[in-house]
Formats: sequence, C-alpha cells, structure tokens
Amino acid sequence: MGSATSELPSHRTPLNDTAETGLKIVVVGGFGVGKTTLVRSVSEIRPLNTEEVMTQAGVGVDETGAVAEKTTTTVAFDFGRISLNDRMVLYLFGAPGQQRFWFLWDRLFSGTLGAVVLVDTRRMDDSWYAIDRLEHHRTPFVVAVNRFDDDGVRHSLDEIRQALALPAHVPMVDCDARVRQSGKDVLLTLVNHLHDMAIAQEATL
Repeated sequence: MGSATSELPSHRTPLNDTAETGLKIVVVGGFGVGKTTLVRSVSEIRPLNTEEVMTQAGVGVDETGAVAEKTTTTVAFDFGRISLNDRMVLYLFGAPGQQRFWFLWDRLFSGTLGAVVLVDTRRMDDSWYAIDRLEHHRTPFVVAVNRFDDDGVRHSLDEIRQALALPAHVPMVDCDARVRQSGKDVLLTLVNHLHDMAIAQEATL
C-alpha cells in the first residue's frame, strides 16, 4: 500500500464508565491482507501485537509473492479496542493469516459475535478459508475489500461478490485499512448487520 499512515494512539484511553455492552469481533483474511493494520488503525488503546520478523523458516511455506515488501508476520493474534459510542465497546482480535497458524482460528472464534473478512483483490483465493470457517461456525460476517495502491485492476464489489460466491445478505464494503475512519466504517457495517439479524430473528419468534 502507499504512504497513508494509521492514527496510532499515543496513550492509553480509559474505558468509559457508561460502557455496558462489549462485543468480541475477529478480523480474518489471507496473509498480508491488512488485518494488523486495521486493528492498529482503529484501536483507541495501543494494540497488543504478536508480530515477529519473518525468517528463513517461512521460505517456501508463506506465500509472499504479492506482498514481497512484508517483513513481519502475526504468529498468534492482534488485540485492540474501540468504543463505538458511550455504551458499546468492540474488542478486536486479528487472526494470523498464514496457513500454518490457521489452527488458532477456531479458538479465536469462540465467543465471537461477528467477524470482518478482509480481502485483497490481487489474491482473492486467500479469502476462501476464512469464509468457509465462518460459515462452518455460523458466525455472521461482513466482507471488506482493502484497496491496495498497486492493484492495477479495480474490480467492482459486484464482481468480487460473484468471484467469492457470496450470498446477497452478506454486506460488502470498500476500505483502506490504514485509515481510522475507514476501518471504523467497516466495524459499524458489521454492528448494523448484527443488529438487523437480531431484529429479523425476533420477528420470527
């Protein structure tokens, strides 16, 4: 991606005394798609990262073709927090993207109310596993297309939806994981999706 920068918090922001609803959200997607960047850009506290420098051990294991400039990788999970309003707080967990760490995903999904699937249109095949696992766990999710500056072909959201075989009820949005407001808009899309699903479920009772 280009030179845009995330708005990293310089100090710890205390949790509002009026906060009464905490939602666990997981951010998933392929290797190097921008999960750590998204958590880092929206978190109101300095996020917990488990990034390590990539070594020779990953050669031939981690597919770095489209992200050749990437030098670090998440080996467990990222954690951040964002208050959407005075009452609602999201706890964000960014899942590792490499296949050798996928065994951690099912544990991260425990207690999760919803998820964000980040998609890099240069490597859309990397999104299949994330979508498959979320559907397996029946975890509601939205798809956010992280637009990279060097993506020469700008596919429309409808084209991406078709390529991923996503049903019409799954929300899709464009985003720039480096920009706090863009990441926040993605999370609001997910929260609104969860709310709409809850209302629809109540209507059937």
